[in-house]
Amino acid sequence: MTKRLKLLYIPHPYLTNEGFTPWGQDIFKAIGNRHEIRTLDKKSPVKPQLDGIDVVVDLGGEAGSREGVSEERYQLATQLADASAGKIRLWQIVGTGFEHFDLDHWKSKGIPVSNTPGQFSAVSLAECAMMFILMLTRKFFVASGNFKKGLVGEPLGTELSGLKLGIVGLGASGKELAQRALAFGMCISAIDIRHVSPEEIEQFQLEFVGKPEDLDQMISQSDVLSLHLHVNQETRHLIDSRRLSLMKSTALLINIARGDLVDETALTQALLEGQIGGAGLDVFSGDGLQNHDWKAPVYDLPNVVTTPHISGVTDGTSRKRAHAVSENVNRIANGLPPLYRIDG
Repeated sequence: MTKRLKLLYIPHPYLTNEGFTPWGQDIFKAIGNRHEIRTLDKKSPVKPQLDGIDVVVDLGGEAGSREGVSEERYQLATQLADASAGKIRLWQIVGTGFEHFDLDHWKSKGIPVSNTPGQFSAVSLAECAMMFILMLTRKFFVASGNFKKGLVGEPLGTELSGLKLGIVGLGASGKELAQRALAFGMCISAIDIRHVSPEEIEQFQLEFVGKPEDLDQMISQSDVLSLHLHVNQETRHLIDSRRLSLMKSTALLINIARGDLVDETALTQALLEGQIGGAGLDVFSGDGLQNHDWKAPVYDLPNVVTTPHISGVTDGTSRKRAHAVSENVNRIANGLPPLYRIDG
């Protein structure tokens, strides 16, 4: 018989209504009555709220790093980690990236940590990337402006069929984008650190598959370059002024992954000077808009499409991540190891 566990839910710091958005609702629904789950009260002492708790469910994984979160949030997170040491059987992050999570601190406390990796948001990210590509190639903002002016038949758009799409990171979202781009007749190339199998090459009809050292070559040949990577020491500012200079003057840069993959200053200069054809951006330096100059002139350019980090924010992603959380909780309850651990 499955043991009934006690769960503590930590809402996301930037979402309204104390986390009872669809994200929170889907988690509570997926857990159901099989386990007891309650929400962290940030105004009350932390330690008593952790008494008897088996699993902490941390929406967004924004709970534990000085970089990217407020000092208040960091202090709350470390209090939770310190109070959880030796007690919590799993700290479950509801999200993919964990660069704003002080994983070393949690490891030092002996707290297992899992996330909900890319496969649970891959469709949403790919759809957003495809939206950016379509909006930019059909010059959406120019067309919208012409409509309001009563100008008919302008501007001239660009067909996707035959355009070269370079995907940097052929993981879950990269594959989903490849599948969609293939349906539009795009010619697809990819860079990945792992071995891309012959089956994948055939499935996505990949014209070129390379390793990181082949990135410059792919960039110079791509009409659209789309980023699908995590941020780490090797990938931070992967796209810098030098690599932007390798792009065709008509090429588009798509980033639905992490803002710090791109040197934002260099990209701004390239866009303002017309060095590249345009950009679709869902993520920004620091992966947030709280301290970002989101009114910068570059974002008013007609060849720049921006969204506020919503590429993975869909009902499908929410439900899939919630079910992944529920699966892990049930595994803990049945004495099984959790899936998707990132602390190993």
